[in-house]
Amino acid sequence: QVHLAESGGGLVQAGGSLRLSCVASGSILSINAMGWYRQAPGKERELVATITRGGSTNYADSVKGRFTISRDYAKNMVYLQLNSLKPEDTAVYYCNAYLSSTWYVTYTDYWGQGTQVTVSS
Repeated sequence: QVHLAESGGGLVQAGGSLRLSCVASGSILSINAMGWYRQAPGKERELVATITRGGSTNYADSVKGRFTISRDYAKNMVYLQLNSLKPEDTAVYYCNAYLSSTWYVTYTDYWGQGTQVTVSS
């Protein structure tokens, strides 16, 4: 089995910062890409940022220059530094990993339970 666990969400004022963390655990063979997605109330889940095994990153236009994704390959962790937060960044943030496990060798998407980020104006 594979488990993704996020942490670091919370309530912050506009202009503030947060750092989200996610650890992937279980019978993991290999992790390809990891990333962060978010879902605001009444909206579809959307991509925030991704990072490949080779370190290439991709960001949503709405967060470019404000958010930074990074990864600790040895610990199977991915981070998201959120700076200059805006009220429109309020959402549940989900960690994603595209990985292979002993339980299911084919690369598959796994998701965490999500962590709430609330930005007050």
